[in-house]
Amino acid sequence: MARYIGPRCRLCRAEGKRLFLKGDKCKSDKCPVNRKRMAPGKDPKTRQKKQSEYAVQLREKQKLKRSYGLMEKQFKLTFEKAMRMPGKTGENLFALLERRLDSVVYRLRFATSRSQARQIVLHGHILVNGKRVDVPSYQVKTGDTITVHQSYKTNKVLLSALAEYEKSGVMPWVSLDVDKLEGKFNVVPQRQDIVDMADIREQLVVELYSK
Repeated sequence: MARYIGPRCRLCRAEGKRLFLKGDKCKSDKCPVNRKRMAPGKDPKTRQKKQSEYAVQLREKQKLKRSYGLMEKQFKLTFEKAMRMPGKTGENLFALLERRLDSVVYRLRFATSRSQARQIVLHGHILVNGKRVDVPSYQVKTGDTITVHQSYKTNKVLLSALAEYEKSGVMPWVSLDVDKLEGKFNVVPQRQDIVDMADIREQLVVELYSK
């Protein structure tokens, strides 16, 4: 299974925004975007010119793909599935991305980033409706219960991640019983509910793949 193993901060610098790929570091003063580091590559100033329509669409797709930690083939397959669903393709795409098990684990504050959530799932620390699921792309359904495996409940990484729950709670489409370390996927989120992705223009992604 392909995955990106390069420096994650480089991706944020390339997009010029925080993609929250490294958890707590993204919220600290150590974040390269906060420190206004230049984009990666040789002499980035030479690339600061007016972008073509294709370049704008590509950058928007890259921001969305990288935010959810997907490789190109996996992201395109998800887009094609969204296109076959009734309704608006852009909204369907967000719904499919948020229904991924690694994304739900991240939203429940069991991890500080989606890459960490992906690792937790791969290691078999997550149960869905009482059954162990180790596939990050597993599509969670409305009403599903997501539980941390008993052997992982005292893990320091998990307990550290849950500190964010005390600060800001969870997204409205999920609920969490912090004492039982058990969450529930209540409803498929609407586009306007995903506030941390408000600056993503999904219509540009649709236009890019429709060429």
